Amino acid sequence: MKIQLEKVPFERGKSFRLFMPSLRNYFYWHHHPEYELVYVEAATGIRHVGQHVSSYMESDLVFIGSNIPHLNFDYGLKTEYKQIVVQLKENFLGPALETTPELDAVQKLFHKSVYGLSFGGKTKKLAIEKLKRMQKLNHFQQLLCLLEILQLLAKSDEVMVLNDIDTSIRIFFNDKIRMASIYEYIHAQYNKNPDVNKLAKHVHLSTPAFCRYFKKQTKMTFTDFVNQYRVNQAKTLLLEGENISDAGYAVGFDSISHFSKVFKKINGESPLNFKKKYLQE
Repeated sequence: MKIQLEKVPFERGKSFRLFMPSLRNYFYWHHHPEYELVYVEAATGIRHVGQHVSSYMESDLVFIGSNIPHLNFDYGLKTEYKQIVVQLKENFLGPALETTPELDAVQKLFHKSVYGLSFGGKTKKLAIEKLKRMQKLNHFQQLLCLLEILQLLAKSDEVMVLNDIDTSIRIFFNDKIRMASIYEYIHAQYNKNPDVNKLAKHVHLSTPAFCRYFKKQTKMTFTDFVNQYRVNQAKTLLLEGENISDAGYAVGFDSISHFSKVFKKINGESPLNFKKKYLQE
C-alpha cells in the first residue's frame, strides 16, 4: 500500500480552499504539500497524524503541516457529524509571511505545524465560530477571517503537540511506506486476531526487529496499539446503541472483562460509564 498523494485543486486567484468533505466510508491515508486546518464535530473519532494515534470526543481542531501523512478525521464515523477543512498553498502569503513583523507568530505556527497541532478550550471554540462564519463571506473577507484564526492559534497555549519529531514524508519516506502497509493490515485485522509474526514477515522484518521498529515509530507496543484501535472503534459502536458485550466482541476482544479492563485503562472510565455519560449528554 502506498501513501496516497492528494492533489489539491485551487480556484484561479485563490491561495486557500475552504470546503466540507465527507469520506467516512473511505480509509484515506494520505499527504499533500498544502497546510491543512481541520475541524470535525462528531461523537467520537480517530485522530491519526504522522506517528500519533488517539481518539477525539465531540470535536477536534487540528493544524497539519506540509506533507504530514494523516488519516481522514471522519473515517468510520457512523453517527452524524460536521466537518470544515481549509487547505492553504505551501507558499501561502509568499514572502509576506517572512517579511511582515505582524505575522511573526503565524510564521512560527507554520514551522511548528510539522508536528501536528490539536487545539482545545476557548481557542477551539472561537476558531470554530470563525470557521463557520467564513462560509458566508466573500473570498477577501474569508482571507481576513482566516488570518484572524491563524493568529488566534499562534498565540494560544491550549494546544497539544501530536508528534515529537517532524513526520513529513520527505524526511521519512521509506518508513512511511512501511507504516502505511502496517496500518492497512491493522485496519483490516483489528477485529479478528492480528498476527505480529505474519505482519513482521509482510514488511520483511524478523518479529523482534519488527517489535522494536513499531515501538520506535508509534511509541507503543503492537498489542497496545491494536487495543487502542479496538477501543476507538468500540466507542463508536457504543454511541450507536450497541450493548457493551456486542461492542466488545465486535472489535475483537475474546472476553468482556478483558474489554472493560482495557477500555478503562485507555479511556479512563468503564464502557458503561462512557456510554451513560455521552448518551445522556
